[in-house]
Amino acid sequence: MHLSALTPEPLVMPKLDDLLGAQKAAFQADPMPDRTSRIRRLDKLHNALLDHTDALISAVSSDFSNRAAAETYLTEIAPLLEGIAYYRKRLKRLMKPQRRHVPLLLQPASARVYCQPLGVVGIVVPWNFPIFLTLSPMIGALAAGNRVMLKTSEFAPQTGTLLQKILNDLYAQDEVALVTGDEAISTAFTALPFDHLVFTGSTQVGKVVMRAAAENLTPVTLELGGKSPAIVHEDFPVEEAAKRLAFGKCMNAGQICVAPDYILCPRKKLDDFCDAFAEVVRKSYPSLRDNIDYTAIITNRQKARLERYLSDAQDKGAQLITINPAKDSFEGSRKLPVTLIRDATDDMLVMQEEIFGPILPVLPYDSLDDAIAFVNARPRPLALYYFDWNKARANELLSRTHSGGVGLNETLTHVAVDDMPFGGIGPSGMGHYHGKEGFYTFSKAKGVLRKGRLNTASLVGPPWDTTMYRGLRWLQTIRFRRRKL
Repeated sequence: MHLSALTPEPLVMPKLDDLLGAQKAAFQADPMPDRTSRIRRLDKLHNALLDHTDALISAVSSDFSNRAAAETYLTEIAPLLEGIAYYRKRLKRLMKPQRRHVPLLLQPASARVYCQPLGVVGIVVPWNFPIFLTLSPMIGALAAGNRVMLKTSEFAPQTGTLLQKILNDLYAQDEVALVTGDEAISTAFTALPFDHLVFTGSTQVGKVVMRAAAENLTPVTLELGGKSPAIVHEDFPVEEAAKRLAFGKCMNAGQICVAPDYILCPRKKLDDFCDAFAEVVRKSYPSLRDNIDYTAIITNRQKARLERYLSDAQDKGAQLITINPAKDSFEGSRKLPVTLIRDATDDMLVMQEEIFGPILPVLPYDSLDDAIAFVNARPRPLALYYFDWNKARANELLSRTHSGGVGLNETLTHVAVDDMPFGGIGPSGMGHYHGKEGFYTFSKAKGVLRKGRLNTASLVGPPWDTTMYRGLRWLQTIRFRRRKL
């Protein structure tokens, strides 16, 4: 499918209520889709991803004005195929009712937990990964047996239009419906009475979305962001840390919710780290402006925001290390060079707001305790990265910090592990998807107690002064003795 064949939908308010009503009616008619139906829906998406890989890559690059094809494949297409394979393999086990223990007083009986689909799941998509963040939560929702409505970002219009065409060809509107449009449509979308709502975006907008969902008592999964720190231990080779951190920061030009937002580096190794980091970037990107491997900033507005961060830091005394090997001019381009910031302070915008771009403050620390205290004094991040071969110290850090996820000696790639939950904590979000946790997020765990013909309650009911009741009390006193404190 060629992008030239796509015609964006007119910017009119879609009939969101009608779409939701049709999906809810379809769900009522089939409230517990069998495994075959769910796998068929996933397989259709699997085939479509294979068929439209090149077109999707081209659409994303068009929206960004340039993004490396390899980046889009590795971060958007390949993880989706893995996610489909994950659920396809495990769906039978996930759907099977779980046996639970029945207490003595309720015997004889059986207890089971059934995972029932919620109904209609709404998904609001950001612009930074417009394919993956559209389809990844959708895969979990479909695996759990739900219907899905999606709202894509107006800042990635080519990708949104292409995904709309692909999904319309795959599914009936009462199965999966994707709408595009501006902020007004997003606002109306989040106000719908979904059975669950997934939002990925900024913390500030997440608060607005949660307020809108609260009007309908709609449960939410919020995937937000914040300032994800990276700590380099003094025993870890700075050259290796620089390679791994540069990979995480340069991917998508830093426009990733789990990108390293600032580095805590041992004070005596700060110079060596900055030099090594700059060298890695120079080797990876010998030039920037016309380099198809280096991603542009999504909009001029976002670029202006990042440039404001740089000028604010410089005006307040920070040292900027701009990594621009070919000394390219970026006039008229949406690209921005990777820039390290030394001597950053808390009054600078780069230390107050999520950066979401190729800017990286590098801060010194004197002891690991100081670094941990620095992280813990700030809002809990979506990701935390720690570089240290020593497992005991790594385990100590895990026990002393809170974050949505952790990468030990790596960046970004923990998100691609399908068998682990992905989600934030506090200001970086709430709830999970991916893996079995994603299946449970989009399901209602319904407890069912089943009794047979023997009704033991009739032996214990009023009048209460019976031998059976006294016997039960005696058994309870034997089982539940006072504990030594």
